[in-house]
Amino acid sequence: MKRLFPSLSKDATLGTVLSSFPDKLAPWCEYVSLVMRGDSDLSFSERELIAAYVSGLNACSYCHGAHTTFAHAFGIDPKLIEALMTDLDSAPVEQKLKPILAYVSKLTLTPSRMAEQDARDVYAAGWSEEALFDAIQVCGAFNLVNRIVEGTGISRVQGDPTEIDENRLRKLRSESFYTDFGREKGLDV
Repeated sequence: MKRLFPSLSKDATLGTVLSSFPDKLAPWCEYVSLVMRGDSDLSFSERELIAAYVSGLNACSYCHGAHTTFAHAFGIDPKLIEALMTDLDSAPVEQKLKPILAYVSKLTLTPSRMAEQDARDVYAAGWSEEALFDAIQVCGAFNLVNRIVEGTGISRVQGDPTEIDENRLRKLRSESFYTDFGREKGLDV
């Protein structure tokens, strides 16, 4: 961990930051719970894949690692996520997802260059406006949390996502995981 916040321990995690600033982060935690586990045309696995991908684009190793593990909990092979990080076009991801992933990549890296064609590509792949908006929300939520993590100096990377035990994976798959996590850290969500 970079010592950007002297009050945070060397092994601080996002949970530590949540506990340190509960009043400011409780609404964010509630929003992320809705975005990641609420009703959507995007499955939980697709949303976790987007979270891991956006975090990788931002070089936020903490969130990239965490959400690669979450995606793995929902059946996404971590090697697929690494292939996406190397080259979206050749990655063995479902063809229908590629326009959404291209959209969130552009929105993350060059947001002022978004164009009508970017949205048309998503719709042509069979996605609704609601699905695109949900992908945009996942992208935005993780661009924000990546900045919180990097800005507070959190850098501890989790271990290999394929070595997580089934009890932990079951907990990650919970529909109330994000809210439960916030409550565990003292947030009123």
